[in-house]
Amino acid sequence: MPIGPSKDLPQISVVVPVYKEERSIRPFLGRIEPVLEEMGTSYEIIFSLDPSPDRTEEVVLAEIERNANIRLLVFSRRFGQPAATMAGILSCAGETCVVIDVDLQDQPELIRDMYARLQEGYEVVYAKRRSRRGETALKRVISYLGYTLINNLSDVEIPRNTGDFRILTRRVIEEMRRLNESHGFLRGLVAYVGFKQGCIEYDRDQRHSGSGNYNRFTGSLRIGLNGLISFSSRPLFMMSIVGFILAGLSFLIGVWYVLQKLVGIELTPGLSTTVLLVSFFAGVQLIGLGLIGEYVGRIYDEVKRRPMYIVDRKENFR
Repeated sequence: MPIGPSKDLPQISVVVPVYKEERSIRPFLGRIEPVLEEMGTSYEIIFSLDPSPDRTEEVVLAEIERNANIRLLVFSRRFGQPAATMAGILSCAGETCVVIDVDLQDQPELIRDMYARLQEGYEVVYAKRRSRRGETALKRVISYLGYTLINNLSDVEIPRNTGDFRILTRRVIEEMRRLNESHGFLRGLVAYVGFKQGCIEYDRDQRHSGSGNYNRFTGSLRIGLNGLISFSSRPLFMMSIVGFILAGLSFLIGVWYVLQKLVGIELTPGLSTTVLLVSFFAGVQLIGLGLIGEYVGRIYDEVKRRPMYIVDRKENFR
């Protein structure tokens, strides 16, 4: 028998960004629906779909026929996971909103504990990973370095070993709506909004099937770079300090060569050393220019005021 929608607004909205996940949709729903029903709360499940070359959309539409609490957002083109996640959050109607991946690495059963913690007066409850099964050593290293850089350099502190898996109150959602940024780094935006935030710890499972389609190596780097650039200007200051130091070293080296010439001492044989120094300084300059370019690029995107995403159609929204 089809599950009917609630008359009132849902107590919990579940936002699930998806791309090429046709094999994950049904196993995911098979896990999360019993959890939400056992909690006795009204709910909606929103799949935020970047247009996929597989049958992900058809599978979700078939599930909507079975369960009227399922919704589907389809974008005009692929905008990426951060944009898909933000679109789901800003489109949800629930008093609270859970963000979770479809691959079942983050256990839907934890939503019970997260919702319970929310009742203790928290505005945000995020899930913190004790272990990260199913992730490569390279990805773990990138994650560690990324969190270290962001937390040491940014103006907001982002909890280590966390992803987007969290529950938010309507108050936090509405504050995030006011931010209106083009680069939707959820972990940073939630940290920036503030309010009372708590966590639960868990051991992350391996992916249910296949391989991830969003957070590959380059995707993780891009998300990490967004987190660093969007919430701190300190890297620019650090590059200025490095520039002053290198300029000072260059001046001292130049003085040393001039003194040798004046006193008639044979110049220190070091043409190769000079070449190495010039190459090093040039490399630092290029890094500095690249860093400035990242900031200028962010400014350019914000000035254009282009939307973070464009919705092609909504299925089963009221």
